[in-house]
Amino acid sequence: MTRYLDVSTEIARQVDSGQLQAGRELSSVRAFADERQTTPSTISRAYRHLAQAGVIILGERRRATVAPDGLLAARRLLGTQQVFRLAGSDDPALDIVLRRAGRGIVAVGTRGSFQGLTALWRGSADGAAIHLLHHSGVYNAPFASALLRGRQPTLIHLWRREQGLLVPPGNPLKVQSPEDLGELRVAKREFGAGTRALLDRLLNDSGIASDSVAGPEAGSHLEVGLAIASGMADVGLGVRAVAVALALEFIPLVWEEYDVVLSAESLGAAGPLIDVLRDKAARASIAELGGYDTKRAGTVRNLD
Repeated sequence: MTRYLDVSTEIARQVDSGQLQAGRELSSVRAFADERQTTPSTISRAYRHLAQAGVIILGERRRATVAPDGLLAARRLLGTQQVFRLAGSDDPALDIVLRRAGRGIVAVGTRGSFQGLTALWRGSADGAAIHLLHHSGVYNAPFASALLRGRQPTLIHLWRREQGLLVPPGNPLKVQSPEDLGELRVAKREFGAGTRALLDRLLNDSGIASDSVAGPEAGSHLEVGLAIASGMADVGLGVRAVAVALALEFIPLVWEEYDVVLSAESLGAAGPLIDVLRDKAARASIAELGGYDTKRAGTVRNLD
């Protein structure tokens, strides 16, 4: 192990133990070099390594402070606690997976397929759950290949899920398809959510300008369903599982592929996620929600 890695490991261990806490300022490069009887270039390289790992934040003149999430980053760097940071799309079944995976998987960032890909690209997430149809007609893989070019883009298959129109019991407005939504109050996911992109595409294909449709925005599939159940909206696009949970009627429209995008170097940390997806009891719990096909759950595909 080279000297700069020795120094990096020493600092990471101090963060892991609590000796160095979030916000704590480290010694300057020159002062630290004098303390360790090494060169400033060695310390500078160690600081850069820690900053790239998210343990510290570099300020002006190479002064450094422990990052707000430095403890998690230090444990990931040391291997004492591998944590897989998962961003991206909202899904009721994903809540089951996260509970069963325990502390090995942490949900980060705001929900939405686009937001998840952005977090992955920026390095603030290790994987992104998405359900995006590419203009080529293929789900998810083209986005992963483009975003992670040169980084061994990989997909972990979660499941196929059914999306459709959610309406009140009895379907009082006789909604049958997206063509009926032009004059109705439509509960919509926020911009950046894969389900919002799907709704906009369905509306446009029906000759309805998506920005002409009125209705509340919702932060999750459950919130879409609640807006309909409470009378705030007449209809919304969402997964069958929400219709089952809230006793709403469901008009099926499409089955979509739901995957986690990541680079191959993060597969080790994603182990708890893959284990849960391959667990028969977990699959049974997901199936009970309604509208899920888990036959290929947990399969890993390298896209290079």
